Amino acid sequence: MLAKIRHAAAVAGLGATMLLTVSTGSAAAFGPVPPANPYLGPIGTATMHGDAEASDTTPLPGPGTGNVHADFHELAAACPTIMQGADGFPQALCTKISDRAPEVLLLDPANGNTLASLDLTKGSLLGGVYAYLDNNDRMVTVDGSGNLLRIGHDNGGSGGSPRLFIASKTDVSQAVAGHCGGGTCDSVSSVSPDWNGRVWFATDNAAAGFVDTDGTAKSIVLAPGEMVANSIATAPDGVAVATDHALYLLNVDGSGNPHIVWRQAYDRGPARKPGQLSWGTGSTPTFFGPGDGTEYLTIVDNAANKENLLVYNTATGNQVCSVPAIDGSENSPIGSGNSVFVASTYGYPYPQLPPNAGTSQPASANFTGGMTRIDVSGSGCNVVWTNTVPSSAVPRLSVPDGKIYTITRRSGLGSGSGGSGSSGSSSGSAGSGSGGVLDHYSYTVIDANTGNIDTEQTIGATTINDTLQMVGTIAPGRIQYQGTVSGLFRITPN
Repeated sequence: MLAKIRHAAAVAGLGATMLLTVSTGSAAAFGPVPPANPYLGPIGTATMHGDAEASDTTPLPGPGTGNVHADFHELAAACPTIMQGADGFPQALCTKISDRAPEVLLLDPANGNTLASLDLTKGSLLGGVYAYLDNNDRMVTVDGSGNLLRIGHDNGGSGGSPRLFIASKTDVSQAVAGHCGGGTCDSVSSVSPDWNGRVWFATDNAAAGFVDTDGTAKSIVLAPGEMVANSIATAPDGVAVATDHALYLLNVDGSGNPHIVWRQAYDRGPARKPGQLSWGTGSTPTFFGPGDGTEYLTIVDNAANKENLLVYNTATGNQVCSVPAIDGSENSPIGSGNSVFVASTYGYPYPQLPPNAGTSQPASANFTGGMTRIDVSGSGCNVVWTNTVPSSAVPRLSVPDGKIYTITRRSGLGSGSGGSGSSGSSSGSAGSGSGGVLDHYSYTVIDANTGNIDTEQTIGATTINDTLQMVGTIAPGRIQYQGTVSGLFRITPN
């Protein structure tokens, strides 16, 4: 996902979806939601992936399967991170198209309009980094100057206007200085708190560490020559980091320093695949499990042909199971209970690639989509269903309603129904349009038990509506926010 933010900053089948395979076994219940991190805002809306564990689940119901209203807000910025604090105010971390610099937006919860904005220092990430909302509704991120920022908001005093401001600043540059690779010095790319209030981070060149509660920053290099291109995740057992070679679990040793609890290398394949933005896993590591919601840790690898879903025991690092899942993915898996859901991004037509993306093998491919549900049991990883949904956003599972919410991208050529309750958006290869016909982007709800589409409703058909595999966020009140290359959608029941 980090690579999506980078390249988002650089850009201003016909008929119903077919279900391919369905298990005859009974569907497992979803949940529980992961444990609440005391240093985060509300579960489901405090991080890009919903929670500290990056489960991509939410305890909130989504807009549902009825007709929806999709209000598009043109912001002249790509907005991959939209969160909402306990005070009800949505906040977005966006990258301006004009200068590729990051900005924070405070949104009106009633309509999604911008109430205030704050420019941040541009860094090597083309203006976008991961962020989270802390337990005081402040956005926490690291800017281009190497400062860990806590960004607050208020009404500006008596009779004033809403404003965003830097509530605190901690220099962490000394913890990453000197970690240089490939001719470029390092930058913090992702942050997340642990259960003791430390703010953990990972850097482009695979350094990882934390800022302690006294402001001291410490780090280690995970392995020379490795890179981090996705977010990190935290759970009571430790901090998960996926590099382009291996999955790590980190924690704090007896001397108060970061250390590696375990490391598991994975098959990174011969090269980057089309529809991916880096060579290696496209996954933010996901904690999940049927007990406390963190017994397992999962990513997909980058094996040639079919990528495998890899599931590990969080405590030991032992592999629980592995199973071929999808052709290729740049998305974080959804993890809930015994179930994992993985969406394919193979062949997704990104307008531009990061400068260090590397050569793709093959050079190109059509985006056909597809999503898979895999359940973990005593006998291993079992494929429950596979469909052909062309998801163009990171999907989100609503635990209370058992629905997966995403945006689909289909060719503007042809016609057909997208499923029950569909607005009739068309299917087929989803490139950048053919013969002047633009692709359609549709609000889509999938039944997590069966993989069938419950509804698919067109919400946009222009290049500024490209959701570019960004994450959607479900907020209280059955509101869904979805970033695009040039703004965001606010989707509500009609």
